[in-house]
Amino acid sequence: MIDDLSSLLDGFAGVVTPLNLLFALLGVTVGTAVGVLPGIGPAMTVALLLPLTYGLEPTQAFIMFAGILYGGMYGGSTTSILLNTPGESSSVVTAIEGNKMAKAGRAAQALATAAIGSFVAGTIGTLLLVLVTPLMVTFAVSLGAPDYLAIMLLGFIAVSAVLGASRIRGFAALLLGLTIGLIGIDRVTGQQRLTLDLAQLADGIDVIVVAVGIFAVGETLWVAAHLRHTIGQVIPVGRPWLGREDWRRSWRPWLRGTGLGFPFGVMPAGGAEIPTYLSYTLEKRLSRHPEEFGRGAIEGVAGPEAANNASAAGTLVPLLALGLPTNATAAVMIAALTSYGIQPGPLLLERESSLVWTLIASLFIGNLMLLVLNLPLAPLWAKLLRVPRPYLYAGILFFASMGAYAVNAQPFDLLLLLVLGLIGFGMRRFGLPVLPLIVGVILGPIAERQGRMALQLSGGDPSGLLGGALSYVIYVTIAVILLWPVLRRLTATAVRTRHREHADR
Repeated sequence: MIDDLSSLLDGFAGVVTPLNLLFALLGVTVGTAVGVLPGIGPAMTVALLLPLTYGLEPTQAFIMFAGILYGGMYGGSTTSILLNTPGESSSVVTAIEGNKMAKAGRAAQALATAAIGSFVAGTIGTLLLVLVTPLMVTFAVSLGAPDYLAIMLLGFIAVSAVLGASRIRGFAALLLGLTIGLIGIDRVTGQQRLTLDLAQLADGIDVIVVAVGIFAVGETLWVAAHLRHTIGQVIPVGRPWLGREDWRRSWRPWLRGTGLGFPFGVMPAGGAEIPTYLSYTLEKRLSRHPEEFGRGAIEGVAGPEAANNASAAGTLVPLLALGLPTNATAAVMIAALTSYGIQPGPLLLERESSLVWTLIASLFIGNLMLLVLNLPLAPLWAKLLRVPRPYLYAGILFFASMGAYAVNAQPFDLLLLLVLGLIGFGMRRFGLPVLPLIVGVILGPIAERQGRMALQLSGGDPSGLLGGALSYVIYVTIAVILLWPVLRRLTATAVRTRHREHADR
């Protein structure tokens, strides 16, 4: 623990240089802006900036990316409250009570409780990140190839079967991602796989091109196809502030939301959507003013926003400790690590200690910057909602094309970008989630390598895929996740049968 605190202090020393502070400020500012603008999220922004950060030191790039992640969570609440249009899926719950408060003339109080709650949750979540990550790394280092394979498979199943409305669509997206990840020369056998005899595909498709194509181009085409020509009416807001009664009603939801959000961020299929809904439900049950819910209850803004930001901190635990992404932004950040030649996983903290601790320290500073940016400047952020969408998305397509070309300086990558953008557009059209595809592209080759290593160690015996007790627990968990719909149906049938027999008596 003492060593971790000493490393954190070293991280603060690395972050408080003028240039690093500038990148932290740039990250939180851009993150807040993309959070405010509907249709543009942190994942798309980080993917878009990946090619543009090649000239930066990895530490500077990740300070900026982490600021974008946190800033996107902050900015999403502004759109939800003022326009009733969540900038992020995790801000949907905030719109329920936040927009009602704004329409009742309490937009300032709604924005203030969202900003302060985000700061409280982000700070506590980052402290938990400092405490939990080294412990998880210590545990992860003791694992073997079969255990890592099981963890990867759990990640695949979790993001495909738990997140999203349809398991079939989730697994279809995962299969598409795994297929893209197979393209290139097999490093063990030297055989070409799915290259169509194109020399440009022999090294595979760069993860950055995939991320930019699926997120930036795909999302832009989708939004353009559904572009509304009318601008939503933004509710005017004064300077955000909280009265004594608002403070009294907000501080407990902030803490409860933090307690719900962080564990869900750590879990492979957690994300921010589930804890925000749980927080809203919990606050509705515990509130002394339940009649205000549905008409603008401040607890319904404070709790979900805290859960939202605590979850963002939680997602960094498996990312830094295991190299396992739990949301789309974390997946793109792992792609950024690999683009710098840094291997994500449990050895990251040992090999890149300075990078990790400087990144964590920057979260504390970035969180404070966000509070300063969001409280006094909320009216300014609201004006971003008036940017004409055609100009906005034309700019995104321009930078996406420039960024993809900059990766390898090959015109072929622009064709790939267009194809991947059309795939991303088609996925949104037919309701396929994007996260399983990105996870499949990034973790697929890693899972293949771990599986082959496990089989090599066992001389080809399939039993070598089973490691220690952890792998057994994980496979049982996977079986429960896959069989849960059947088990739930059988349980419901048994209950109905019991009730019918009881009624017949």
